Amino acid sequence: MSQQKSVHSRKLVNLRNTVFTACLFTLATVAHGQTAEAVFAGGCFWCMESAYQEREGVLDVVSGFTGGTLQNPTYNGNHEGHYEVVKVTYDSSILSYQDLLDQYWVNIDPFDPRGQFCDKGPSYRAAIFVASPEQEALAKASLESVVTRFPGETVVTEILPSSTFWPVEEYHQDYYLKNPVRYKYYRWNCGRDQRLEAVWGATAH
Repeated sequence: MSQQKSVHSRKLVNLRNTVFTACLFTLATVAHGQTAEAVFAGGCFWCMESAYQEREGVLDVVSGFTGGTLQNPTYNGNHEGHYEVVKVTYDSSILSYQDLLDQYWVNIDPFDPRGQFCDKGPSYRAAIFVASPEQEALAKASLESVVTRFPGETVVTEILPSSTFWPVEEYHQDYYLKNPVRYKYYRWNCGRDQRLEAVWGATAH
């Protein structure tokens, strides 16, 4: 009887180990297959980070630079030629790239060729950086829908090929969480929300 129990116990342990290993393999495979990235420029990366960070399905948002040729750009140093951007890592089983595009447009002013809101200059211009033909097709279609929605305006937001992404200095990451009072003060004085509501109405941000 004791021997039978021992054999039975070993079988249960082996079964549990097999199931546990299979579950880990499945979770790792699924997670790898569902993870995707998108890169958006919409002026101040603090504000674009807060626009995406807490949405269900978003796994991470990192502020940085892209679009230029300068190596190792920094905020306090030289970032000439680069755009301020956020790289959004998301679970594509929960969010689609189209969902992210829809959210992007209502967080920018698509008509400003000089930058975004109170921030002016080449690094603050709005752009969608696409990494695949599928992203490019969806981005172009979304841009056309904005053009159609505003027939009397000139939409200047660009669709550009992806390039090397350079994370910005650490103190800029999650700035809206680390410095909530300063962030809200900046955002209000920059007129971001006021302009977004003027352009997009109730759908803004």
